[in-house]
Amino acid sequence: MYVRLIPFDMTGHKEWLTEVNVLGVVEHPNLVKLIGYCAEDDERGIQRLLIYEYMPNRSVQHHFSTRSKTTLSWYMRLRIARDAACGLAYLHEEMDFQIIFRDLKSSNILLDEEWNAKLSDFGLARQGPTEGLSHVSTAVVGTVGYAAPEYVQTGRLTSKSDIWSYGVFLYELITGRPPIDRHRPKSEQKLLEWIRPYLSDTKKFQKIVDPRLGDEYSMKSATKLASVANKCLLRQPKNRPKMSQVRKMVLEIMEASEVGAPQVPLRNADTEQGDGGAAENKGRKRVVGDWKFREGVHLVWKRWRPKLVRTC
Repeated sequence: MYVRLIPFDMTGHKEWLTEVNVLGVVEHPNLVKLIGYCAEDDERGIQRLLIYEYMPNRSVQHHFSTRSKTTLSWYMRLRIARDAACGLAYLHEEMDFQIIFRDLKSSNILLDEEWNAKLSDFGLARQGPTEGLSHVSTAVVGTVGYAAPEYVQTGRLTSKSDIWSYGVFLYELITGRPPIDRHRPKSEQKLLEWIRPYLSDTKKFQKIVDPRLGDEYSMKSATKLASVANKCLLRQPKNRPKMSQVRKMVLEIMEASEVGAPQVPLRNADTEQGDGGAAENKGRKRVVGDWKFREGVHLVWKRWRPKLVRTC
């Protein structure tokens, strides 16, 4: 199990409540499972816990950081792209009502024991517009670098906002770089601006592929994945594809790459690179504990105490 302590304020309470409400009604193999929750108000303030299924292989962001001595293989990155697309398509199009994730990023995509990718952290999720409405008007929240420009500028939220974020994430998978990296030279700090000159031909394109992959990737599938990303990153939201269409395109790329012997999820990272997203969570801190329980061990919540949660 994985236990998360929510910050002691009303914003944290709202995120906790949203997460409980959303994960209480969704069920999909590419969405993290909420096992339980705990709520208590006392003289210390508002105490909130969420208990999820344990995801031992951590986040996608972790595998792109300098803390990791290995990096995700190319085939694993395609699998993650597929899984994230499947999870988003379910939220957007396969429920009785639409859910907009609103905070898609590599740190919110976790990997289970079998390396299946699952969307996590639904604290900012919103129900999509009801019939007859084109968007939801809301305060602008999320993570710099991933948020769609029209949402940042107007506060108008639609499912196409998630599509933009997914396009950014695809380029993160291709390059191994976060959307914003202040540790790099100024011309390379913004991912979408840095890649633009290299997209015109294959010889230039290979310069943006994550060097930690070495020669162990398919240029053909990488350029096709970039093409999908470009469709997701069209300036006009109405011109971006639906998530089900994106899922279909990614599945076709992945199926074309499924040849030869099964591929391992990780490879040694031969080339050091800047921390994949060290700064992206500064605005929204989390106090988190990772607990793993033996089979048959159960949690009994009596009175909540701070020492019950190991912080990091």
